[in-house]
Parts: sequence; structure tokens; C-alpha cells
Amino acid sequence: MNEHDQAEAILRNAGITLDEPQPTRSLRLTRASDIEPEPVVWAWLDESEGRVPAGALTVAAGREGTGKSSFGMWMAAQITRGLLPGNFHGRPRAVFYVAVEDSWKQTIVPRLIGAGADLDLVYRVEAVEAEYGETTLSLPQDNSLMEKAIAEHDVALVVLDPLMSCIGKGIDTHRERDVRTALDPLARMADRTGAVLLGIAHFNKGSGTDPASLITGSGAFKNVPRAVFGFAKDDDNDCRVMTQAKNSLGRADLPSLSYNILSAEVPTRTGIAYVGRFVFTGQSTRSVDEILAAGAETDRGERGEAAEWLRGFLMDQGGEAPAKDVKKAAAADDISLRTLERARAKAGVVSERAGFGKGAVWRIEALTTNTQSDPAAPFPPHSRHSRQGSEAGGNGGNGGVNGADTNPASQNVTAETGRCATCTAPLDPLHAANGETTCPSCFDPGDEAS
Repeated sequence: MNEHDQAEAILRNAGITLDEPQPTRSLRLTRASDIEPEPVVWAWLDESEGRVPAGALTVAAGREGTGKSSFGMWMAAQITRGLLPGNFHGRPRAVFYVAVEDSWKQTIVPRLIGAGADLDLVYRVEAVEAEYGETTLSLPQDNSLMEKAIAEHDVALVVLDPLMSCIGKGIDTHRERDVRTALDPLARMADRTGAVLLGIAHFNKGSGTDPASLITGSGAFKNVPRAVFGFAKDDDNDCRVMTQAKNSLGRADLPSLSYNILSAEVPTRTGIAYVGRFVFTGQSTRSVDEILAAGAETDRGERGEAAEWLRGFLMDQGGEAPAKDVKKAAAADDISLRTLERARAKAGVVSERAGFGKGAVWRIEALTTNTQSDPAAPFPPHSRHSRQGSEAGGNGGNGGVNGADTNPASQNVTAETGRCATCTAPLDPLHAANGETTCPSCFDPGDEAS
């Protein structure tokens, strides 16, 4: 099966049919000497250096709250006013805006006004099905409809926010070949129309420092675009930074730019709408890569401290504690929930349900075993750390059952203290310390129930 057939198979499996019949497949041969060479057309020139090419796909990516969507608003405003330095300067052009996550009345239009866009030149784009009505744009299914509309309205910019939501349903966004069946035709459409296609994307939860590699989804989201921008908050300098992470058609070493999101008031018929306005403030001495690296280093340090705190806290509780109690104690010690969650794996702590209808329990895996038997069992679980619902020390002593000291730090966990009365295998010292005479494998809850 060739690549074309594979692409068609992926689309068929995803339930996507192209909106125009495909002609019989053939080869077209063109001599290179018959192709007139042209320079790159730049939609955005920054001090004579190209940043955003016309006729290509560009991606703006960052974590939540960094202002990447506001950058899309800024681009729309600049192009509809003819203010963007580059090929479109002095010629106001139309913009198509595909916004999937936000309300047009309460978010998109107020933010466009705050950015200074000409609203008569900004179009909301939605797909409409004869049977179901309005629906989300789906690529590549709607490519030909989009291309026709771009030509009819002399569109210079199409914003897809977020890009991921515009990918046709059924396409696995984590498989490069699948994603390319949507992005490759999109890039060719951009080339034919000369419009800028700006996709807004999120970073994944990885700890890398390359903005392009952090884009959520398959590698196609960084490989297909000709330009990729990364966005990040620079807390050290109280600003935000945009870095050109990829520039296939121009210089790859362009300086990073600093920007801020300023508050703006937009009057409406029913009151004031408060929005953020994207404003560049100059060049930045730090790149997004450096900011991410510094943040990762800080996270590693904080995570290490949190992991040490977590192990200490659970050791004091006998090796395990309800998750809600752990989180409450961590908050009291100024440890954020995000840091605590990331420290859990480093500390060797696992989270398990305490039983049907109960919350989760965090326990140190190396020191404890699962404390829960069948959640539906009418008798209490047979556990070396079972507290029978009491607080630490509720039964006397140091928080153990019937006054037993269950703090692993105070026990010798290497000495053999007894053998199972059923199978004669050595008992775990922590089980023996709780007065148990059978190992977990031989333990029969019915014995205690009777």
C-alpha cells in the first residue's frame, strides 16, 4: 500500500469523506526550468528579518495563561488594520477566526476590540451540516470549503484556536502519519492561497526545554509548520517572552521578544468587559528555552524537597495516610498541590483507593503493603497500618492498632520475628509487630469475622 492509499485508509477509518470526488491518480512531471523562482513572501518582517511566512502554517504554543491566544488576537488586529510590517503592510485584509473553546460574545469579540481589530474584516468560521446544523470545523474534510472561502474574501490570516480541536475526529493526534493526513493538505492549501494559517497549541506536561518539541500531540505538529513560536512567563523579569523556536524559511537565531498582557476595558451595552491586550515591549535577554530550563531546575529542587517532606510525613503516620490529610498538611507547609503530586513518584509513594465510597490513601510502597481487602467485605481489613478510622494515637501509643508502634523508623524491619502459623513462612517484621500470626497469603478474614 502506497502513502496515498494509506492516507485514504486513515481517513476512511476515521469516518471522513472528502467533500469533493478525487480524480484518477496520476503523475504530473514538471521541469524545474519551467518553474519561475520567487523569494519568500513574509507576512511579518521584524527589523527586515522574516518571522511569519505567508502561504504557510505557523504554530504558536505555550502553557496555559502565557498569552498565545492573545498573540492570535494581536495578529488579527495588525492584519485587519494593515499595520503588520511585511507583505500585507498598508493593505488591510480579512481574517478568518476559528475559536473552539471560547465564547464569541463574552471573550473573542471583546478581546478583538481590545486588540484594535477591524471587526468588519474578522469572520467567525463554523461548519454547517444539513442534518445537524452548526458544528466544529474538521480538517481535512472541510479544506476545499475553506480554500474557496479564503479566495472569495481575500483572507490573509486564518487563526485556528486551538489547532488540535480542528483535526478531524477519528484521527489519532499522537501518530505522525495520522496527523499529517490533516496538516499536509492544510499546508498545501496555505501555499495555494498565500494566507497565513496560525494554529494555537498547548505544551504537553513534559519537562523538556525545546518549545517545538513540547507541543502536545505527534511530532507532525512541529515538523509540518514552517514557523513555530514558544511562549512563556519570565517571573524573574516580570514579563513574558516569545521565542522563534523554528523558522524554516528564515533565520533561526532571531532574538526573543518580551511582551505583556495589559488590562483593557471594553464598553458593551450591558457593562464593561475586562480583557487582556497583547503588547510587545522589546527584545528579551532570555529565551523561552532558558526560562523552561530554569523552571525545570527549580521544579527539580522543589520536587526533591517536597519528596523528602512527603516521606517524612508518611513515616510519622505509619507509612500511609488519607490523601486529603496529606494535601492539607502540605498546603500548611506552603507546598503546592502540583509540586506535591510530582514529588509523589520521586518519594516512592503510591495512591490507592481506601475502599468503596472512601477517599484515596497515599502510602510508601517500599515500606507498606496494600491495606485494603475486598471493599464489599463486612469486616475490617487485616492490615499492619489499619487505624480503624481513628486518628494517630487514637488507640493509645504511636498511632498503631491496639497501641502498637507502627512507625517503621522505630522498628527493626530486617530481623525475623516469627513464622506464619499456617505455612511456616517467615512473617514480615511489620506484620509481626502488630501481633499478626499469619501472612497475608494465608490470612482468612472469615476467621476474624467469627
